[in-house]
Parts: sequence; structure tokens; C-alpha cells
Amino acid sequence: MTDQPKAVALISGGLDSMLAARVVQEQGVHVEGINFFTGFCVEGHTHAIRRQDQERPKRNNALWVAEQLGIPLHIVDVIEEYKEVLTNPRHGYGANLNPCLDCKIFMVGKALEWIEANGYDFIISGEVIGQRPKSQTRKHLPVVTRESGAEDRLLRPLSAKLLEPTRPEREGWVDRDQLYDFSGRSRKPQMALAKRLGIETWAQPAGGCCFLTDETYSAKLADLWEARGARNYDMDDIMLLKVGRHLRPRPHFKLIIAREEGETRFLEGYRKQFTHLRTVSHGGPIALLDGSASEQDLDLAARLVARYSSGRSADEVEVEAIERDGTSRSLRVAPLPPEAVPDDWYVGGQHGSK
Repeated sequence: MTDQPKAVALISGGLDSMLAARVVQEQGVHVEGINFFTGFCVEGHTHAIRRQDQERPKRNNALWVAEQLGIPLHIVDVIEEYKEVLTNPRHGYGANLNPCLDCKIFMVGKALEWIEANGYDFIISGEVIGQRPKSQTRKHLPVVTRESGAEDRLLRPLSAKLLEPTRPEREGWVDRDQLYDFSGRSRKPQMALAKRLGIETWAQPAGGCCFLTDETYSAKLADLWEARGARNYDMDDIMLLKVGRHLRPRPHFKLIIAREEGETRFLEGYRKQFTHLRTVSHGGPIALLDGSASEQDLDLAARLVARYSSGRSADEVEVEAIERDGTSRSLRVAPLPPEAVPDDWYVGGQHGSK
């Protein structure tokens, strides 16, 4: 082969994909990045909402990694296609609602479509043997290779020496001796390699940002599906599950109550899509009511909102409830005392709701 070989690297925004791309890049291969946007990795946006996350970078980590590497990044929207992967994973879920193995197969398959459409030679992945129990084991790596259709056009530079040689190695596009034999869950080898390559900073956590690996988030998504009686969702659902306290006092409705000023501002943007409640007589959060509520339910919802207002110790708090059509009513209620709010009302548990 006389022309410069060309590869596309799966760029998640984490350290492993960054290192894998750089290792191949340093061997003279033309590397570009690709990132598949499922909707479940939007940490820069959520960091901008909450006060406790103000010191964290407000950025798209995949774009940031591509900038550090000096390569173009192709961001491909796969939100609709990914729904089938998430709601009906052939290989099941990991510890939470993360369909890790199916997700990797899907993304490598999409990368294969991309290289075939654009005349590129192979795919780079940052997978490390033994790092993720659901998708990155000796048993599972061949499944990804086979079911994605990529076969020997998929190169895993960080563990290549522990695997069979791939086409890029056999063809001499990359030198196998300059690849690595990383395995296990320790990230010390990757951090040492980053230092040798002059990479001083990377996204934290170094392993990625997928909401679906989070226990609390997954519990909220499972609750949403159960309440709807169907495994469906849209981009607004993805974001709202990440924001506020989620309480389900009755099977047919849930409250999303802002925890601080930033979340109040965010939830304000949804007030025309939901019945929403806010305290009038005292300072307090906005709350969205997702579902259908009777008069009795609305009274309970108002008492819950009052419980999280500055009037939580008052005998009575005035709460305004505003329907989606703009119709409003005033409710004067006694705030629910803490002992009257059972733990099982907190979707995902109290720890994730506070």
C-alpha cells in the first residue's frame, strides 16, 4: 500500500479512546474521530445547571479530545436508532440499564458503515481487556468483532499484543511492536502512557460519562417505563431524569422538584409542557407534575412542594398550580412533615433525590 493508511477512531471523550487514537496517529496513520450521540452523555450541560458542579468543565469531552489530538471529529446523531439497542438489548444489561455489549457492537457497526462510505481502511477502539465486565473481556471482545461485521478491521491498540493480529498489523499499516498489552481494571498503565505521550489532562471520570451506568439514573428510567407501560423516551425525558428530586407518591403521577436555583431555571423551560406548581407565600422551588392528577392528588402534590419550600415549618403555605393551558388555581395547604414522606416515594432512593 503506497497511500497513507486512514482510520477512524471511536472517541468517547474518555482517556482510553484518546490514547488509542494517539498511539496509531504517532505511527503515521491519518486518523479522524467519530462520536455517536445517543443522548445519554451530556455531562457538560448538566454540570452547568447545578451549583455543586460549577467547578467541573462545561464542555463536550469528545470534541475536547479531538482538539487535543488535532483531528476532525464526526458527530453522528443516532438517538432514534439507539432506542432499539437500549430497550431490547440482545445481550442484556450490565449492573444497571447499560446495554454495554450491544452498545459497543452497534457503535463499531456504525463506524464500519462510515469507513466503507468514506474510503477509510480500519477502525480504532480504546477497549482494554478486562476493564469492563460486560463488554471488555476475552469472551466478549470477539463478539463485538464478529457481530459488528468489522472482523479484522477493528484495531484495539491498548490490548493488541494480547489479541490476534488484525489486518492493519498484517498489512504493515501499524507496527504491532509499538502497540500495547494492557489488561485489567487498573488505570495506572494508561496514565503512565498518557504521561509518556505528553497528555497531561483528560476527562474525569476517565472511563466515560454514560448516564445508563448510574444506579439512580437507571432507576428513574425504569420507573418512567413502568409508569408509561412502554419502553419509550425522548430527549426531554433523558434530560429531565437527570435534574431535580423525583417523587412518585401515586402510581399515576410523579413530581420533579427543583433542588436549587439552577434547576429551577432549567425546569422553568418545561412549564408549558406540564402542570407545574410553585409556592406563592414563601420562597420555594418549581415542580413539574408528570402524569394525571385528581383534586386530591393535586392537594398532595402541593403539600409536597410546600415541604421543600422555606415555609416547610409554617402552618399553611399558598401554592399555585398552573395547568398546561395556563389555567391556574391557588391551594392553601399544610406542608407534609418529613416523616410523612416515605422513602419509597423517592424514585432512585433518597440519596439520589436530595
